[in-house]
Amino acid sequence: MNATKTRLCYALALAVGALASPQQASADPLPGRDLLKFTQKPMIATAIPDNNGTVGIYQGHDDLSTAYGFTQQPGAIPPVYQGKFMADDFADNLTSPVVHVKWWGSYKNDYIDPQMPVNKFLISFESDVPQGPNTPFSHPGSPLLNQVVTRGALAPGSGTFTEKVIRGPDPLLNESLYEYNAELHLNLDFPEKKDTVYWLKIVAMVDVLPGFQFPPGNPNASPIPVTQWGWHNRDYTLQDPLASPNVAPGETIVGQVGAGTPVWHFQDDSVAGDVRILPTTAGYLSPQIDQQNMLPQKYVDFADGPGGGTAAFPPISTFSKDLAFELYTTVPEPTGMALLAIGGLGIALRRKAG
Repeated sequence: MNATKTRLCYALALAVGALASPQQASADPLPGRDLLKFTQKPMIATAIPDNNGTVGIYQGHDDLSTAYGFTQQPGAIPPVYQGKFMADDFADNLTSPVVHVKWWGSYKNDYIDPQMPVNKFLISFESDVPQGPNTPFSHPGSPLLNQVVTRGALAPGSGTFTEKVIRGPDPLLNESLYEYNAELHLNLDFPEKKDTVYWLKIVAMVDVLPGFQFPPGNPNASPIPVTQWGWHNRDYTLQDPLASPNVAPGETIVGQVGAGTPVWHFQDDSVAGDVRILPTTAGYLSPQIDQQNMLPQKYVDFADGPGGGTAAFPPISTFSKDLAFELYTTVPEPTGMALLAIGGLGIALRRKAG
């Protein structure tokens, strides 16, 4: 065997050996299948020194993103869900489908009504309306693909989500932090294109017991306590290395807080607004979405970072807020990759022999 054949066979052996030894990052939701393509980690016990050198520990906070469905008949499916939403923008380096979404959130006052829990989430991928002469801030545009995932075990294409506690009640808000993983429905993965700004909207959906009425945008006006879920903010001290570098302004340091801690931020502010979710003839697979009264969001002093500050290191409340979530795509099947490698080796050897 000549030197060229030896090198090719050695490279193939390494490739096949790597494929035969499945290695998975700890963040991989489904072992051996998923590849992380965008990441904004949640703020959890982040240490940030203030301008006097005193180190504060910040847990972050959540903003209401819950829609309520009202019916008069027990067990009936609400014809519409109404409430508040949160959304954030993203763009990455891969033209590949989003099949799995991870995010973080909490329940207000750590309260979950056992008769009115969160058993459904709306996940909606939407176009970008950029800031312009007649648009004071960028915000979500038309829904491109949306669906409702339900509580249940995860499997490829299952359209289900899981929920687990990853941090107990924090000292400021007394709210535990939950991690969520969701598999999108079969054939309803999002066909994302690289270097393109999109928006992600995630809304908890609560079925209200018959007989209870309150303004859906103000669940605190309910005659009894009701479940209120909120989306957690990003840990801005951590850079997202997977964000697309080909959109402007993209992933950048927008300033510093405390004693010089950098604030990483992707693109534009997260946005809050009012939302109506209407199931269609396809059920919860592609509901209609109506969104109004959108406003850009900022971080909160002392929950997300130092307050006060100086001209050089202003309070965290002066900075645009990002939300905590991750997006995953699929990697090629190991068998397919091995076959491609073997085929490539065969062609190379045949050319060499000729």
